[in-house]
Amino acid sequence: MEISARIRNTLDDHSLSVSTAGHAQSLRVSAKPGGRGSAVNGGELLAAALATCYCNDLYREADRLGVGISACEVIATVQFGAVGQAATVVTYAARVESRAPADEVERLLCETDRLAEVHNTLRSGCAVERVAWPRSGN
Repeated sequence: MEISARIRNTLDDHSLSVSTAGHAQSLRVSAKPGGRGSAVNGGELLAAALATCYCNDLYREADRLGVGISACEVIATVQFGAVGQAATVVTYAARVESRAPADEVERLLCETDRLAEVHNTLRSGCAVERVAWPRSGN
């Protein structure tokens, strides 16, 4: 499955779209007050990706494991040093509202941690490379 994001920024326009397996949707992200770039930064979006991934995967794994949950909350934090340096610490915490026994909820949290794709991508140290702009893309 291919997942992508595309951002276009001019002084008059700022747009962000994401796509999973060819299904695209727009995300509302404002431009900076001066118009150059996004009002949110990549670190914030990285933290949002971690929180969103774990949240979605909690529901997926809850269904698979037969654990009923009525709500969840996830907080992700990324610590950066100076400009150009990689993150030094990435943490997240999650809580689940459920009538299931505490040991089942803990099993759900652990299993989701084991399977969360964005988390596992960071854990694996996946290569990131710049490639040429696609000829067919605008």
